[in-house]
Amino acid sequence: MNTAKNPPAPQPIDDMGAWLAMFTQPTVLVELFVLGLSVALAWGLVAALRRTLGMQDERSIWFGKRVIDGVLFPLVLLCLGYLSLELLSHFVPVAVYRIVIPVLMSLVVIRVGVKVLQATFAESRWVKPLEQTISWVAWLAMVLWVSGLLPVILNELDLITWKVGGTTLSVRNIIEGMVTAGGVLIITLWISAGIESRLLRSATGGELSLRKAVSNATRALLMFVGLMMALSVVGIDLTALSVLGGAVGVGIGLGLQKLAANYVSGFVILAERAMRIGDVIKVDNFEGAITEINARYTLVRSPTGRESIVPNEMLITQRVENMSLADTRVIQVINVSVGYESNVEQVMDLLNQAALSQARVLREPAPLINLANFGADGLEFTLNYWINDLENGQANLRSDVNLAILQALRNHGIDIPYPQRVVHTR
Repeated sequence: MNTAKNPPAPQPIDDMGAWLAMFTQPTVLVELFVLGLSVALAWGLVAALRRTLGMQDERSIWFGKRVIDGVLFPLVLLCLGYLSLELLSHFVPVAVYRIVIPVLMSLVVIRVGVKVLQATFAESRWVKPLEQTISWVAWLAMVLWVSGLLPVILNELDLITWKVGGTTLSVRNIIEGMVTAGGVLIITLWISAGIESRLLRSATGGELSLRKAVSNATRALLMFVGLMMALSVVGIDLTALSVLGGAVGVGIGLGLQKLAANYVSGFVILAERAMRIGDVIKVDNFEGAITEINARYTLVRSPTGRESIVPNEMLITQRVENMSLADTRVIQVINVSVGYESNVEQVMDLLNQAALSQARVLREPAPLINLANFGADGLEFTLNYWINDLENGQANLRSDVNLAILQALRNHGIDIPYPQRVVHTR
């Protein structure tokens, strides 16, 4: 039996034959029993914590949709695995846990990367391929580590070098830099997702737009700081990036003016709150409600279901009608012609009743009916009424009011005249 006081962590397998022989020992059953007990204990702890906190959100990074979906379950299981390894190594030779620990570490890495990307970029098409890439890289690194090939490969890659300015880079440096940068960006996205969730919770209207702007700015700042930290850890001289920054500035000044203008306009819109999520606007002959304000564009959805992607610069430089900014009430006007022999008071009463028959028409202010003109073909009336729910559409309500007017006029025998002309012959 191994009686060492401080047992080492699982090491790469150098002697494959000896390691396989260890699986024939009866102590493997003890390891499997302890592993099963650890899985059951981790599942019970996470399930109890999930019920206590009431975490049933599918997008939750820690818990996920089910007990084993989130990051917490493999993380707790990994901690229990290290604890079990510490205890078992004092009494039995360890074989199973030399694979279990690397597998659990890879599972934690995969789960963190996947859940953070799902929570941050839920509707992006490129998230799925990136999740698969993270999984393949993590499992490949686990296999290479367990088999003992990973240190050998890294040492060989460290020999392939070239000089960039005053810095000597190797393939190993680049790979380690990419992994470090990816890890830092995942962590910053996780932090920004938590900040965004807390900022946007129970926020509406203008407050929602302002918090969205703060959330976007915080995410961009965290990602920039995280990337700089990752480059510093790898050993890349950040002063060399000043040249790149100058080139990017020239590129923005010459060829990316529109793109830069859209991003700046997006932050201006969110900061000024002249247009907010939920407002009904009309821009470039397209009318609809704002459903999303992004850094580059704003999404406007019409009552018919069509969506328009409007560049933010257009909302700043062009005339935009905001029908929800100061007063949500909007007036609708319907013109009606009847014959000259019609009873004017009766027609006005019927028009008023037709408008009030629709629940969406406001009672205060009340509908207004005017005799507008003595037309060539008959008396011309205008019906004015107000609504305050533009998000439910205007054309459908106008149609309902018109149908009610037509039915009322027909029921009372009031004529809607055809165009009339007098022809004189000589």
